Amino acid sequence: MATDFKDTVHAVEAAAVMGLLPGRPRLLALGEPTHGEDVLLDLRNDVFQQLVEEEGYRTIAIESDCLRGLVVDEYVTTGRGTLDEVMEHGFSHGFGASAANRELVRWMRAHNDGRPPSERLRFAGFDGPLEITGAESPRQAVTALHGYLSAQIDADQLPCTADTLDRLLGADDPWTDPAAMTDPARSVGQSAEACRLRLLADDLVALLDAHTPHLIQATSRDDWDRARLYGRTATGLLRYHFWMADTSPGRMTRLLGLRDSMMADNLLPLAERTPLLVFAHNAHLQREKSSMRMWDHPLLEWWSAGAIVSARLGEEYGFLATALGTIRHQGVTTPPPDTVEGLLYALPEDRCVIDSARLATTLADTRPAHRVSPYYGYASFDPAHLTSTDGIVFIKDVPRT
Repeated sequence: MATDFKDTVHAVEAAAVMGLLPGRPRLLALGEPTHGEDVLLDLRNDVFQQLVEEEGYRTIAIESDCLRGLVVDEYVTTGRGTLDEVMEHGFSHGFGASAANRELVRWMRAHNDGRPPSERLRFAGFDGPLEITGAESPRQAVTALHGYLSAQIDADQLPCTADTLDRLLGADDPWTDPAAMTDPARSVGQSAEACRLRLLADDLVALLDAHTPHLIQATSRDDWDRARLYGRTATGLLRYHFWMADTSPGRMTRLLGLRDSMMADNLLPLAERTPLLVFAHNAHLQREKSSMRMWDHPLLEWWSAGAIVSARLGEEYGFLATALGTIRHQGVTTPPPDTVEGLLYALPEDRCVIDSARLATTLADTRPAHRVSPYYGYASFDPAHLTSTDGIVFIKDVPRT
């Protein structure tokens, strides 16, 4: 059957990717089905460089802490700091240890050296300050927003002082207690202090919006954008902590949805600036509902960041999922021939990009089986998503690194 769709197979190059889309999207999403494999990130780096050189893309956003990402952006745009410091402090989820991420940052800094600001590449994390085991304290975001506003707006316009925020925040340890993820009673998110902070953060964001003309003129568009990021993060984290303290059956579904909603809220402003490449797990970028099983919960389903952004941007959002043949060092061996991965594994190419809509047409009423992953860290491609995906990037074998 592999030869029936060989004309849908292309080299993994920017030109071929663009040929799968109705036009140049403002936000091009490239998903990965597993974390921690640098071969996927090396391919991402190659595609991003081609998009920069051939298509005018200027920003890359990855599934990493949005506040830590400011450290990386500062380095690639100005050279401030050292590469070692940036890799240690500019990434979450352990992504700073990746050699491919290090090469991306190094290349972006070298590319920007000597260029005017309008031509410089930008870096962003678009995840909230969250881990699967919990969330960060809202301290950094809410105090940075307050500091920005207090430097530009009369004190009598502010809803509170910095001392009030500090008193309400208290120590950071209760906010970051990992036990709160599985035990709502350990969360401080619905305490009187946290609820007061939610109202104050909302007032600070409203103040930021109301004074937009003055703030952009008095500071800069970049400074104002950064303040908006602090505002989104402060309100998003406080909302996430509030629902961590919830005891209803829908708690985990809500938390998963809130995380992806925060991701979407970070991506949409980036798309206003320049066309960008977004890289994250397929589950955060797909147009269909995402699902997963956690602990003793039944199947959880929520709308991904990609689904939310796609609904807002329409054809200006493009999504390519990545599928894999083998990850033998994780027990993922040759895929069954009746799966999407099995059909693609029969091709001679080690890596390629497939027109998924044409593949779906070629297969007609023969829907491939959904591959069963023997490794919890790898999510196989769902054949039901063929028609809602603009293309599939396929890598035949993932080597041990």
